Amino acid sequence: MKLKRSTCTLALIVGLAAGFSTLSVPTVAYAYVFTQVRIEGNERIEPETIISFANITHGVEVSAGEVNDALQRLQNSGLFESVEVQPQGNTLVIRVQEWPTINQISFEGNRRIDDEQLAEVTQSQARRVYSPSLAETDAANIAQAYSQQGRLAARVDPKIIPRSGNRVDLVFEVREGDVTEIERVGFTGNRAFSDRRLRNVLATKQAGILRTFIRADTYNPERLALDEQLLTDYYRGQGYADFQVQGVAPELTRERDAYFVTYAITEGPRYRFGTVDTVSEIAGVDASAFAAQNRVRQGAWYSPEIIDVTIRRMETIALQQGLDFVNIEPRVTRNPRNQTLDLVFALTRGPRVFVERIDIEGNTTTLDQVIRRQFQTVEGDPFNPREIRNSAERIRALGYFADAQVDTREGSSPQQVIVDVNVEEQPTGSLEFGASYGASSGVGLNASLSERNFLGRGQELGIGISTASGSRSGTFNFAEPAFLGRDLRFSFGAWYRETDNDNSKFDTRSVGFQTGIEFPVSASGRLDLHYKLSKDTIRDVEEIRTDPETGELVGSSPILVDEQGGLWTSALGYRYNYDSRRVGLNPRTATKLSFTQDFAGFGGDVKSVTTLLSAGVESTAWRPNVTMRAEFEAGSIHMLDDQSSRVIDRFGGQRVRGFEANGIGPRDLEAPNEDALGGNYFWVARAEAQFPIGLPEEYGLTGGIFADVGSIWGLDKTTGANGVTVDDSMHPRAAVGVSLFWTTPIGPLRMNVAKAVEKQDYDEEQVFDLTLSTSF
Repeated sequence: MKLKRSTCTLALIVGLAAGFSTLSVPTVAYAYVFTQVRIEGNERIEPETIISFANITHGVEVSAGEVNDALQRLQNSGLFESVEVQPQGNTLVIRVQEWPTINQISFEGNRRIDDEQLAEVTQSQARRVYSPSLAETDAANIAQAYSQQGRLAARVDPKIIPRSGNRVDLVFEVREGDVTEIERVGFTGNRAFSDRRLRNVLATKQAGILRTFIRADTYNPERLALDEQLLTDYYRGQGYADFQVQGVAPELTRERDAYFVTYAITEGPRYRFGTVDTVSEIAGVDASAFAAQNRVRQGAWYSPEIIDVTIRRMETIALQQGLDFVNIEPRVTRNPRNQTLDLVFALTRGPRVFVERIDIEGNTTTLDQVIRRQFQTVEGDPFNPREIRNSAERIRALGYFADAQVDTREGSSPQQVIVDVNVEEQPTGSLEFGASYGASSGVGLNASLSERNFLGRGQELGIGISTASGSRSGTFNFAEPAFLGRDLRFSFGAWYRETDNDNSKFDTRSVGFQTGIEFPVSASGRLDLHYKLSKDTIRDVEEIRTDPETGELVGSSPILVDEQGGLWTSALGYRYNYDSRRVGLNPRTATKLSFTQDFAGFGGDVKSVTTLLSAGVESTAWRPNVTMRAEFEAGSIHMLDDQSSRVIDRFGGQRVRGFEANGIGPRDLEAPNEDALGGNYFWVARAEAQFPIGLPEEYGLTGGIFADVGSIWGLDKTTGANGVTVDDSMHPRAAVGVSLFWTTPIGPLRMNVAKAVEKQDYDEEQVFDLTLSTSF
């Protein structure tokens, strides 16, 4: 909107100079003395406010220039669309036209960003005075929001629609434009690695055939700094200690619809580690215990990661020995001639600095105590930078915050530091409705409600129901990770499950609950003590008979017929869980171990001892982009007091890939249904590798190969149909296959194609399987 501006007419007497004459006439200016000020045209703004902006004093001589200054002050106040200041004798008349009031604010043409998000970046508000400059600023902010999504061609125009009562509707007309993609990412100066390999390192991706679905190819200037760091980390991790990014040159096409991004890099020479030593410069501290933690090997390619791992291990030893204010200083000596780096880990005495306090900001939902308990350091403790960094990692690992920054600054003295924690909350709850598919269970529907930070206390709450072909279930789970204010995890869970014809001609039902306490027993190990009470029912087991319609024999094994009915199980148990990732001293290799025993017989009908063992290792040590995994599982059920196990308690399921659920193990072949009976014992070993398949990383597709071998065996009763003994021997089964991993918005999917290479004639194979990929 164009402003109407007018100025007052002032009569001035100006001295005239004639030609080049040396004579001049003094300049004479009119002066005013106003005894009153009259305000005209104002509706909302008080006269006193207008007079205060004009700043004209009654009864005091005022020059024409000062009257003009009053006009300028009123115009610059931003309150008026037009201003006129006119002296009339001893009266100063001020005529104003006020800016209208904003009736409502709306957005038109926006599809990619909804109204609520755009309203957050605008400062203009309904029922406030309209300001053209503020509206232009809002338009620029909206365009910037689109720019961050890669739509650099977005245009926003503020328009007003007049309404009655000096009101207007403010409308932001948005032309979103197309996404400004990155058409090509190139490199100059790279000799060791191809452009294609380096593109996979970057967070910024090059537009490809799936550009409609992949958003990593959208140009974002803020991502370029991250890319520089990713390139630097990659090269230095490969031994290029002198690597540098000289510059990044994004070039916009003439059509403004794409960018060409070029990274100029200097690789430098590739170094190996030369001599490696550990020395102590602290009196009374022996370096031998620290040297034993060294993971740097002479002759290996230089890697900052392995140096950091060694420092972390040495700092852990210092903490275990109660040594405060100890620094592990890596000293590197370059040998350019033979391209080696000599390394010395020096134990030095650091400054005596203590933690003065820990300040937490930004947590609007999460309680301070939830964040504070992630620190093993409290006020007054010696300052340990590594422990502060570990605490920051634990805070981020909670998953409660979109961003969490932990910084330190000097406190009330140089010997004191203040730890500042700034977090940005993010949603931690979800309500999900979905569908699932399994080759054995078919299509299923599920709904779940979960909250990982219930009431801001860090508590976990989950409710879920699901139904699939032949099964229904409902679950409730609650966990308090800091029970009684200590590192005690209290958990409670309840369930209800039903199955119909679960690969057998009978139904099952299980209802119960389990509660327990988990606590640490070592840096990487935790122990869980739990109690379980459940009623497990087997029903509708069909005895062998002749079908009157078909004349064929139907029915299940007599072993299952004898196991019908419902039994109560009351069991106490424990589980030891070891996970090397809790300490994280070896980021390339993770190991885990779990050992569980449940003792049933504390009340109830069942008396048994159930034992489970699980161990696994995952490593990228061979190649960073190839993940190797190996797992071993085993279990047994031992019944007491001459009781017999039941199929609902025995081991079954898809233990070995390439076979259907309950597709292996003892089976009554004489029964018409050829029922799978499960087994009292099982073991299975799995090995697999996951690797790139040549597609751009942003597609989320990787491949894999796997091999499984295992067995399920053992029954307490082996007399089946027709009095024939069921074979419950331990027959190994084996399968090999290939996998396709796909990271999708609904979760990581895994498709397996398997071939059984060792089996029994009665086993039921499964060539293809589609599942959600589980993490290690």
